[in-house]
Amino acid sequence: MALSPSRTAGLPPREFATLFAVLLTVAAGNTALQTVLPAIARVIHIPDLLVAVIFSFSALLWTFTAPYWARQSDLRGRRRLMQVGVMGFGVSMLGCGVAILAGLQGWLAPVATFVLFASLRSLFGIFGSASNPAAQAYVAARTSEAERTNALSTLSSAFGLGTIIGPAVAPLFIFGFLDLSGPLFAFALIAVVVLWAVRQWLPDDDPTHQPMLPGLEDSPRGAPVSEPLVSGGGTGASVQAAAAGRQPALSWRDPRILPFMIFGFCSGSIQAATGQALGFLVIDRLGVGAVAAQPSIAIVFMASAGATLLAQWGLIPMFRMTPPSLMLWGTAIAAIGTLGVALAPDFHALVVAFALMSLGYGLARPGFTAGASLAVGRSEQGGVAGAVTSINGSCFVAAPAIGIGLYGLGQMLPYLLGAAALVALLVYAVRSPALRAAVPDGES
Repeated sequence: MALSPSRTAGLPPREFATLFAVLLTVAAGNTALQTVLPAIARVIHIPDLLVAVIFSFSALLWTFTAPYWARQSDLRGRRRLMQVGVMGFGVSMLGCGVAILAGLQGWLAPVATFVLFASLRSLFGIFGSASNPAAQAYVAARTSEAERTNALSTLSSAFGLGTIIGPAVAPLFIFGFLDLSGPLFAFALIAVVVLWAVRQWLPDDDPTHQPMLPGLEDSPRGAPVSEPLVSGGGTGASVQAAAAGRQPALSWRDPRILPFMIFGFCSGSIQAATGQALGFLVIDRLGVGAVAAQPSIAIVFMASAGATLLAQWGLIPMFRMTPPSLMLWGTAIAAIGTLGVALAPDFHALVVAFALMSLGYGLARPGFTAGASLAVGRSEQGGVAGAVTSINGSCFVAAPAIGIGLYGLGQMLPYLLGAAALVALLVYAVRSPALRAAVPDGES
């Protein structure tokens, strides 16, 4: 196994494609589940709030386990940790599919279905988080410093692409006896194929099987990333952390970055709360059965993911906006879109409003990431990226349940309050000297 030359020449295409498929499958499967779960809950008669609890608990487990798996990838080998992540994802999907099928067929009572589903879903939160840092570390250890950031950025785009593919393909797997559980079984099968590719096409780098190759002892480790959610877009923090290598952690309470952490937590929490309720809103606004509404839910989430990627892959590079501009314009656009969701008179308006809301977040959240990065020195880039990643994960622990709880009190309540909170956040961003000063050298 000749790894040293590939560190400067780049990864073989088949290896990189395998890594890309790992992250794409995890993101697509997770967002496909988010797309169908509101309909599943309505058919089985599981309270809406419990659906949010399932995702919140999974996100909480993911937040705690991701740093552990990032460390273990150095000790156990990156390929082994990717296998752990893919197997955790596949077993969780298969088990959740069985639980949902049993509930749909009336073999289990709604409460029993919820308990079994939540237990099996927790496997994804515990083990699924192993894939991303291991894949990042695999790339970082085999690319030169000049190649590393571009390679990691391309790899991380698999998460964004998965948020489009997941909702798009989910309705295709809803058929026959499996019904709404079909997408879960489909992605469990896909996980088997991806696992085979990892074992077949990636070289064994387990240090317990062979001595660590010279030069890899201090290679950058992969960085934890937030659980992939269709309502959340990547900010690039995990790419920064993985590219920067092993550096001391930086507390989010550090006064240099605290204003950015406040902005990131507030904007991410509002996004999580309003995004989690949207599937139920589509069902109720259309006034049709939960299964009949499934294609419409997929369209809304695809438009959301597409708008986020448009912002991050198109508008930001095109206009070269500074972090303060990204945060201000992004928050303003998100506020308009959020209010539009509350007031949308029909389905078309709802799609446009939610896409506009996602476009705003697609600008604002990279803005706070870049601003926090500019607030510290070059030697602390890995630390600040880790702090940003932690904040991103914490947004999806309690906020989804809060959003669904508000939705239970009134359909428009999460979006009216969300729009008001975004306006308040915009005022904070305008008045904060730290946020306004986050401009790269030469652009002030």
